[in-house]
Amino acid sequence: MNHHLLGQTVLRYRQKNRMTIREFAEHAGISTSLISQIERGQANPSLSVLELIAKALQVPLFSLFINEINTDSLILRKQDRKKVFRENSDHIVHEILTPDFMKANIEILMMELKANSTTTKKYYLHENKEEIAVIMRGNAYVELEGKEYFLNEGDVVRIPPQIKHRFLNKSNDTNHILFVLTPSLA
Repeated sequence: MNHHLLGQTVLRYRQKNRMTIREFAEHAGISTSLISQIERGQANPSLSVLELIAKALQVPLFSLFINEINTDSLILRKQDRKKVFRENSDHIVHEILTPDFMKANIEILMMELKANSTTTKKYYLHENKEEIAVIMRGNAYVELEGKEYFLNEGDVVRIPPQIKHRFLNKSNDTNHILFVLTPSLA
Protein backbone atom coordinates (compact mmCIF):
# COMPACT_ATOMS: atom_id res chain seq x y z
CA MET A 1 0.00 0.00 0.00
CA ASN A 2 1.31 3.44 -0.91
CA HIS A 3 0.90 5.38 2.35
CA HIS A 4 1.70 8.69 0.64
CA LEU A 5 -1.20 8.32 -1.85
CA LEU A 6 -3.54 7.21 0.94
CA GLY A 7 -2.53 10.28 2.94
CA GLN A 8 -3.13 12.59 -0.03
CA THR A 9 -6.58 11.07 -0.50
CA VAL A 10 -7.51 11.55 3.17
CA LEU A 11 -6.22 15.14 3.06
CA ARG A 12 -8.17 15.89 -0.12
CA TYR A 13 -11.43 14.53 1.36
CA ARG A 14 -10.87 16.39 4.65
CA GLN A 15 -10.26 19.68 2.85
CA LYS A 16 -13.27 19.08 0.63
CA ASN A 17 -15.34 18.78 3.81
CA ARG A 18 -13.77 22.04 5.06
CA MET A 19 -12.52 20.50 8.30
CA THR A 20 -9.36 21.36 10.17
CA ILE A 21 -7.23 18.45 11.38
CA ARG A 22 -8.49 19.05 14.92
CA GLU A 23 -12.17 19.08 13.84
CA PHE A 24 -11.67 15.98 11.73
CA ALA A 25 -9.83 14.15 14.51
CA GLU A 26 -12.63 14.90 16.98
CA HIS A 27 -15.28 13.84 14.48
CA ALA A 28 -13.46 10.59 13.66
CA GLY A 29 -12.39 9.82 17.23
CA ILE A 30 -8.70 9.68 16.25
CA SER A 31 -5.80 11.73 17.57
CA THR A 32 -4.71 14.80 15.61
CA SER A 33 -1.13 13.50 15.51
CA LEU A 34 -2.25 10.24 13.85
CA ILE A 35 -4.32 12.15 11.27
CA SER A 36 -1.31 14.37 10.56
CA GLN A 37 0.97 11.34 10.15
CA ILE A 38 -1.52 9.61 7.85
CA GLU A 39 -1.91 12.70 5.67
CA ARG A 40 1.88 13.04 5.36
CA GLY A 41 2.22 9.34 4.42
CA GLN A 42 4.17 8.56 7.60
CA ALA A 43 1.70 6.17 9.24
CA ASN A 44 0.40 2.69 8.51
CA PRO A 45 -3.21 2.94 9.76
CA SER A 46 -5.09 -0.17 10.82
CA LEU A 47 -8.31 -1.22 9.12
CA SER A 48 -10.35 -0.02 12.11
CA VAL A 49 -8.72 3.45 11.86
CA LEU A 50 -9.42 3.56 8.12
CA GLU A 51 -13.05 2.64 8.80
CA LEU A 52 -13.33 5.53 11.30
CA ILE A 53 -11.79 7.89 8.73
CA ALA A 54 -14.16 6.77 5.97
CA LYS A 55 -17.16 7.09 8.28
CA ALA A 56 -16.14 10.59 9.38
CA LEU A 57 -15.64 11.62 5.74
CA GLN A 58 -18.94 9.97 4.74
CA VAL A 59 -17.30 8.01 1.93
CA PRO A 60 -17.12 4.28 1.26
CA LEU A 61 -13.97 2.69 2.66
CA PHE A 62 -12.78 1.60 -0.80
CA SER A 63 -12.73 5.23 -1.99
CA LEU A 64 -9.71 5.90 0.24
CA PHE A 65 -7.71 3.56 -1.99
CA ILE A 66 -8.71 5.06 -5.33
CA ASN A 67 -5.85 7.40 -6.02
CA GLU A 68 -5.16 7.25 -9.70
CA ILE A 69 -7.69 8.27 -12.29
CA ASN A 70 -7.91 6.33 -15.50
CA THR A 71 -8.81 9.15 -17.89
CA ASP A 72 -10.48 6.65 -20.23
CA SER A 73 -13.13 6.14 -17.53
CA LEU A 74 -14.03 9.85 -17.64
CA ILE A 75 -15.68 9.50 -21.06
CA LEU A 76 -19.10 7.89 -21.48
CA ARG A 77 -20.20 7.23 -25.04
CA LYS A 78 -23.89 7.55 -25.84
CA GLN A 79 -24.11 3.94 -27.02
CA ASP A 80 -22.59 2.76 -23.71
CA ARG A 81 -25.09 4.47 -21.40
CA LYS A 82 -26.74 2.14 -18.90
CA LYS A 83 -30.53 2.14 -18.79
CA VAL A 84 -32.53 1.80 -15.59
CA PHE A 85 -36.22 0.95 -15.73
CA ARG A 86 -38.63 1.91 -12.97
CA GLU A 87 -41.86 0.20 -11.86
CA ASN A 88 -43.34 -0.03 -15.36
CA SER A 89 -40.70 -0.08 -18.09
CA ASP A 90 -43.34 0.83 -20.68
CA HIS A 91 -43.51 4.37 -19.30
CA ILE A 92 -40.20 5.48 -17.84
CA VAL A 93 -36.55 4.96 -18.63
CA HIS A 94 -33.53 6.52 -16.92
CA GLU A 95 -30.18 6.68 -18.68
CA ILE A 96 -27.13 7.07 -16.45
CA LEU A 97 -25.08 9.94 -17.92
CA THR A 98 -22.34 10.06 -15.28
CA PRO A 99 -18.97 8.84 -16.55
CA ASP A 100 -17.07 6.82 -13.96
CA PHE A 101 -20.41 6.49 -12.11
CA MET A 102 -19.27 4.62 -8.99
CA LYS A 103 -16.48 7.10 -8.24
CA ALA A 104 -18.38 10.32 -8.90
CA ASN A 105 -19.90 12.45 -6.15
CA ILE A 106 -22.71 13.39 -8.49
CA GLU A 107 -25.29 11.41 -10.44
CA ILE A 108 -26.64 12.63 -13.77
CA LEU A 109 -29.61 10.85 -15.29
CA MET A 110 -31.80 11.49 -18.33
CA MET A 111 -35.37 10.34 -17.89
CA GLU A 112 -37.62 9.56 -20.80
CA LEU A 113 -41.18 9.92 -19.52
CA LYS A 114 -43.64 8.48 -22.01
CA ALA A 115 -46.94 10.16 -22.94
CA ASN A 116 -49.66 10.22 -20.28
CA SER A 117 -47.61 8.61 -17.54
CA THR A 118 -46.06 9.32 -14.16
CA THR A 119 -42.75 8.43 -12.56
CA THR A 120 -44.47 6.58 -9.75
CA LYS A 121 -47.98 6.08 -8.41
CA LYS A 122 -47.18 7.77 -5.10
CA TYR A 123 -43.90 9.67 -4.79
CA TYR A 124 -40.12 9.53 -4.41
CA LEU A 125 -38.26 10.71 -1.36
CA HIS A 126 -34.48 11.04 -1.14
CA GLU A 127 -33.11 10.68 2.38
CA ASN A 128 -29.75 12.31 1.79
CA LYS A 129 -29.64 13.62 -1.76
CA GLU A 130 -30.47 16.95 -3.30
CA GLU A 131 -31.95 16.81 -6.79
CA ILE A 132 -32.12 19.32 -9.65
CA ALA A 133 -34.38 18.51 -12.59
CA VAL A 134 -34.38 20.32 -15.94
CA ILE A 135 -37.17 19.83 -18.48
CA MET A 136 -35.13 19.19 -21.62
CA ARG A 137 -37.92 18.33 -24.07
CA GLY A 138 -41.66 18.84 -23.79
CA ASN A 139 -43.66 19.97 -20.77
CA ALA A 140 -44.23 18.19 -17.49
CA TYR A 141 -45.75 18.57 -14.08
CA VAL A 142 -43.84 18.11 -10.88
CA GLU A 143 -45.71 17.25 -7.71
CA LEU A 144 -43.97 18.53 -4.55
CA GLU A 145 -45.52 17.55 -1.22
CA GLY A 146 -48.85 16.94 -3.00
CA LYS A 147 -48.97 20.28 -4.91
CA GLU A 148 -48.62 20.20 -8.72
CA TYR A 149 -46.53 22.70 -10.70
CA PHE A 150 -46.52 22.97 -14.50
CA LEU A 151 -43.04 23.13 -16.05
CA ASN A 152 -42.18 24.27 -19.56
CA GLU A 153 -39.20 23.09 -21.57
CA GLY A 154 -36.10 24.65 -20.00
CA ASP A 155 -37.66 25.10 -16.54
CA VAL A 156 -35.70 23.84 -13.54
CA VAL A 157 -36.88 22.50 -10.18
CA ARG A 158 -34.77 21.97 -7.05
CA ILE A 159 -35.84 19.12 -4.78
CA PRO A 160 -34.19 19.12 -1.33
CA PRO A 161 -33.87 15.92 0.72
CA GLN A 162 -37.03 14.63 2.40
CA ILE A 163 -39.40 16.31 -0.12
CA LYS A 164 -42.04 13.95 -1.51
CA HIS A 165 -42.10 14.31 -5.29
CA ARG A 166 -42.96 12.77 -8.61
CA PHE A 167 -43.17 13.84 -12.25
CA LEU A 168 -46.22 13.60 -14.49
CA ASN A 169 -46.52 13.79 -18.26
CA LYS A 170 -50.11 14.69 -19.15
CA SER A 171 -49.33 15.26 -22.83
CA ASN A 172 -49.47 12.91 -25.80
CA ASP A 173 -45.71 13.25 -26.40
CA THR A 174 -42.70 11.75 -24.66
CA ASN A 175 -40.66 14.24 -22.66
CA HIS A 176 -37.08 14.21 -21.40
CA ILE A 177 -36.02 15.37 -17.95
CA LEU A 178 -32.39 15.74 -16.91
CA PHE A 179 -31.64 14.97 -13.24
CA VAL A 180 -28.58 15.96 -11.26
CA LEU A 181 -28.35 14.37 -7.81
CA THR A 182 -25.74 15.28 -5.21
CA PRO A 183 -25.20 14.27 -1.61
CA SER A 184 -26.94 16.66 0.76
CA LEU A 185 -24.70 19.19 2.50
CA ALA A 186 -26.96 19.21 5.55
